[in-house]
Amino acid sequence: MASLNDDLQVRWWKLEETLMNKFGKKPDMEAILFLIGIQEFGNIQKKFSKEQKQDLMHIAVCSLLSQSGYYQLEGFDDDGWPHFLQLKELPTFGMIEQENFLKDHILLYFENMEEM
Repeated sequence: MASLNDDLQVRWWKLEETLMNKFGKKPDMEAILFLIGIQEFGNIQKKFSKEQKQDLMHIAVCSLLSQSGYYQLEGFDDDGWPHFLQLKELPTFGMIEQENFLKDHILLYFENMEEM
């Protein structure tokens, strides 16, 4: 199991390095989720309210976990915001496991983006 976590960490560091080279500073998990949320929302604005930033991170999490069948895109509201339907219960994890679960989905997301 240790080698699996080591591999995840190495791949995570590579992603952080790539994003750091692109944006000039090392992003934390929230920044990466925010970035994915903007990507999925598709409406790039100069400023987002605090509530919109939280919504964007929620969009990111739902988009990420839809890769594993936890969520499904249900549609868009009148303002173009995506809405998701939860298809199955999320596993119960401790903090570290939850973070690794999310990191794994983020890495998968970026790997799929490269293939497009």
